[in-house]
Amino acid sequence: MGADHTRPAPSTPPRVRRILVMTVVPLIVVTVIATLLLWPGETLRIDQGDQVPRYHGTVTRVVTEPCPPAPQTPDGPSGVADGPCGTVTVAVTQGPDNGGQVETPVPSGPGAPTVAVGDEVVLVALADPSDPSVSSYHIAEHQRGMPLLWLVALFAAAIVAFGRLRGLAALAGLGASFAILLTFVVPGISAGGAPLPIAITGAALIMFVVLYLTHGVTAQTSVAVLGTLGSLVLTGVLGTLATAATHLTGYGSEEATTLSMYQRDVDLHGLLLAGIIIGSLGVLDDVTVTQSATVTELAHANPGLSRLQLYRAATRVGRAHIASTVNTIVLAYAGASLPLLLLLTADSRPVGQILTSEFLAQEIVRSAVATLGLVAAVPLTTGLAALVTTAGRGPADADATGPTPTPRPAPDRAEALEALSAPRHGEPSTPAPARWPDPERSTDPAW
Repeated sequence: MGADHTRPAPSTPPRVRRILVMTVVPLIVVTVIATLLLWPGETLRIDQGDQVPRYHGTVTRVVTEPCPPAPQTPDGPSGVADGPCGTVTVAVTQGPDNGGQVETPVPSGPGAPTVAVGDEVVLVALADPSDPSVSSYHIAEHQRGMPLLWLVALFAAAIVAFGRLRGLAALAGLGASFAILLTFVVPGISAGGAPLPIAITGAALIMFVVLYLTHGVTAQTSVAVLGTLGSLVLTGVLGTLATAATHLTGYGSEEATTLSMYQRDVDLHGLLLAGIIIGSLGVLDDVTVTQSATVTELAHANPGLSRLQLYRAATRVGRAHIASTVNTIVLAYAGASLPLLLLLTADSRPVGQILTSEFLAQEIVRSAVATLGLVAAVPLTTGLAALVTTAGRGPADADATGPTPTPRPAPDRAEALEALSAPRHGEPSTPAPARWPDPERSTDPAW
């Protein structure tokens, strides 16, 4: 999470460090206290009845055959049943038939896995409704544990190989983020707690742990922390106002409707706001860390820049970053909702009704609020970074309204060409046209 800036920042004056400590430490204490107060008690679990036994196995043989005719229905004549048809032999490696061979029908239907010899699959044992003592095996899905393990190992190796110690810190921060989400945020909301306070507290806790662990305990990181926290609070306020103005209920997805049937204590409207907060955090810390580092690098490269000049220069970088990040947010939501977008193309309702429907209005509000929080993060973090970076200078250097350095006049092109074509000391004179056939020719290299 966030950008990587490994160059050490210039030392911050002790007075500025004390101010940052007096600002950040109370916020950390408040976050820890809120975490303890909101810590979930006993989590309600969904009663799913008797679980269907699942066992692992390996496909040893696949036999396909023509499908039998489908029975005649009132809607139309009989035809050939949907395929494929046949049998699959599986060597069972778990359960009561461990070490034996069982036969299952070839998986068919929407979303059915396509199996081949050598595939590792998951079997489910289904009891016969007429005789519960008799059960038959069916292939449910492929085993994905080993491919996922190799993918995670490759991911971790690439991060460590490129980032080294900073990569290790980033992986530790990622683990901490998942730990906080799975032990505090998700159980707290499942237990019936208010989703918005839990999400803000969990996001703040993730922010403190990840940013300081990944980027170090520095003034630059503290500025990014303050900018991120302020933007998160603003995002929560904007999300509350936007969902109230658009009268969103949180029932805009099939998952939310299903959740409401199993856990009626969950506030789906608050859950929508919590999703906006958590989803914005990952992009917010990238923007705030980048802006804080940009101000620091500009001040280090040119100590003569005033506070206002630092703010303006870093804001130009922030504008370019926001312009690309906005597209990233929209495409991320579009990619996650691609089946929904395809479904909309088949909808015969007018476009205005589709855009204002609950499920699509929810995504529009989510994207708009997250973007507004990002836009606010740039001036907020940049201004804080400019104040902290120039705090140790004298009054004349830190004056934002002070006189700007007079730029050197640009040399005339003809004078520059004449100077380049002049002979060096001790060398024979060479006419200018011999060296520069066309004085107006561009000297820039061709693309």
